[in-house]
Amino acid sequence: MEEHLRILLCDDDENLGMLLKEFLQAKGYTSDLCTDGEAGNKAFLKNKYDLGVFDIMMPKKDGLELLKEVRTINPDFPVILLTAKNQNDDVTKGFKLGADDYIIKPFSMEVLTLRIEAILRRVRGKKTKESNTYKMGKFTFDTQKQILTGPGAPTKLTTKESELLSLLCAHANEILQRDFALKTIWIDDNYFNARSMDVYITKLRKHLKEDPSIEIINIHGKGYKLIVPDETEA
Repeated sequence: MEEHLRILLCDDDENLGMLLKEFLQAKGYTSDLCTDGEAGNKAFLKNKYDLGVFDIMMPKKDGLELLKEVRTINPDFPVILLTAKNQNDDVTKGFKLGADDYIIKPFSMEVLTLRIEAILRRVRGKKTKESNTYKMGKFTFDTQKQILTGPGAPTKLTTKESELLSLLCAHANEILQRDFALKTIWIDDNYFNARSMDVYITKLRKHLKEDPSIEIINIHGKGYKLIVPDETEA
């Protein structure tokens, strides 16, 4: 890792927190551990962090309260929630508050680092691209108006189509992990939501068919990849 990215860890299980801190340090991250939400909020106000990992169940201030407070200060601050299996309602609240992902305890530390890397890649992608529009070959996609403009008449996308195309554009020419897309848009990666996402992928392919240089391909066992031409070649 070329830079030391700083992570705010908030978990009242100090033993787990220290293990996470040491593991992330071994992966090249710098991290601070707080064992309650109040301490987490103070650390956030005092220091600059690239990402937060918040346990939902914490004393003084829980992870949802902390998420709400840091998002008030920085609406773009990425946060992963740690949750127990019986906290589905809290996970839903977390996504409504703007959480980027969640992981159910117990979890693999390798999985956590993969989730962190995926979110940070997406954040970097947003910073290097126009915030509201994407240019894809002959098409322009306005994420705010949910309009896809191309060779034919402009197409007004549904909310789900727009959310899915936005994720594909943010990961253009790289793999969009299937479970990440499901949890980001549909909250749950169950069978029925997975089938629903397949239907929306088919719809997006139809919308983009007028430009043969654009393709959405399946990556078996992983997810999808939006293939777009390099703008410098256009």
